[in-house]
Amino acid sequence: MGGLQIAPCKTISVRVADATLMNSQLMVSALRRPRFGFEVQPLTSNSADAARELRQSPPDVVLISTRLEDGPLMGFKVLEELRAADVRTSAVMLLDSNERDLVVDAFRGGARGVFCRGSSIDGLPKCIRQVHQGQLWVSNLGMEFLLDLVISTRPMKVQPSRGMARLTPRERDVVRLVIDGMRNQEIAQQLHLSEHTVRNYLIRIFDKLGVSSRVELVLYAHSGVGASGIPASAPAARSVSVPTGENGL
Repeated sequence: MGGLQIAPCKTISVRVADATLMNSQLMVSALRRPRFGFEVQPLTSNSADAARELRQSPPDVVLISTRLEDGPLMGFKVLEELRAADVRTSAVMLLDSNERDLVVDAFRGGARGVFCRGSSIDGLPKCIRQVHQGQLWVSNLGMEFLLDLVISTRPMKVQPSRGMARLTPRERDVVRLVIDGMRNQEIAQQLHLSEHTVRNYLIRIFDKLGVSSRVELVLYAHSGVGASGIPASAPAARSVSVPTGENGL
């Protein structure tokens, strides 16, 4: 009697969209070890191009950084476009930190897992296999955030950006700096305001636009043609590595 034949594991196709092509290629190299059983390729780092490539040829799993070439939170735009187009792929968001808003908005946007860059890369192959099998990948802290959602949250809904016209010039300045990834303290310094005043501006902006987090605000602003309604005369801003603020404000 012959021995039990075990079918070989199916190769998992993986695509990586990171802030730069170099970052994507470095991650691809780390995941191409034969023992992982992955077929890995980098994606274009621009959100629109990455989304188009994924619609044309969906992989089993896609790793999407929150920060892409065209903005600090544009990875969420790719996630939203995949969900809107009903692209059959399991998405994992690559986060700079396990901040509540990032974790919550990633899953609300349709991600099956979140992987923090502060974690050992040794756990990433396991994450990829787990989401490919239809499971979720999230830390214990992230799970606490998700359990909070059971009580009261609403789905992320990005609306046309014409509502930007309802904002005052100063509110539009604040929006522009949020899009550029600034925290409240940095926005306050840029606009010569107090952090408390910046927070109050954000509360009014959220209320006028019907959004509830900085991620939703960025997606809202990009839902039209570019950052529609945001004046070019707003103060120039610099990028920072961590784009979200404190508790969404």
